[in-house]
Amino acid sequence: MLECPRLRVACGSYRGALFNLSFKSNLDGVLMIKAVSFDFYNTLVRFWPPLEQIQQAACHELGLTVQEDAITHGYAEADVLFNRENEENPLSKRSDEDRLQFFARYEQLILETAGIPVSLDLAQRVWKMAMSVPKDFVPFNDAIPVLEQLKEAGYKVGIITNLRRDLDELCQRVGLAPYLDFAVGSEEVGKEKPHPPIFLAALEKVHAAPEEVVHVGDQLRSDVIGAQSVGMHGVLIDRSGYSPNGVDCATISCLSELPELLEGLNQA
Repeated sequence: MLECPRLRVACGSYRGALFNLSFKSNLDGVLMIKAVSFDFYNTLVRFWPPLEQIQQAACHELGLTVQEDAITHGYAEADVLFNRENEENPLSKRSDEDRLQFFARYEQLILETAGIPVSLDLAQRVWKMAMSVPKDFVPFNDAIPVLEQLKEAGYKVGIITNLRRDLDELCQRVGLAPYLDFAVGSEEVGKEKPHPPIFLAALEKVHAAPEEVVHVGDQLRSDVIGAQSVGMHGVLIDRSGYSPNGVDCATISCLSELPELLEGLNQA
């Protein structure tokens, strides 16, 4: 399981450079956006118990005091490292020792951003302790209602994820399966986001042109830029409010904002 491990919660009004998306509709009101794909982890689902709480408890055990919101900020910064590293050399293909060394650096960046500089050795101890806690995926509160709403509106709905798991079984277990028309994972395709093949595989499954599909995810490079690289439209979901400043793309802070965004763009 190699989706970047974190949790974000927030909701507000969508923002961003909507004009860059070039959505289309015709005069008869027919939807020109035919499908919406989603990243899986931290877009549709999160871990339970929340990783911030687990991290906070692990830090406490090792004599470190840190606030949950500071950890959330730390994860946002460390995600940039995670996705860059995973793009260049997928973690799933590295040795156990290499992965452990990477996650020690990942944890160190989380804590440094949270205001607690630590050694790599201590960061590794925090990481191991946090990851030993049993946890599972659960949908965000807005996920299933929005998927249901999109289906009722006539959109095809699917998932594009770097998660190397049995997606059919996983989506069934977390309750997403009834709302999905397609799912594509990096294990199936052999390439991670943001590389084009995984997005192209999704387009083939949904039988749609790139300009007819919107992809929603929490990572600027992996999700938004990756989708745009094949001609799809990218929407960034920033649940924490810690996305980089100056992001030039449509941005929402919760999934509940997405139907309104799509409706407005289809009627433009």
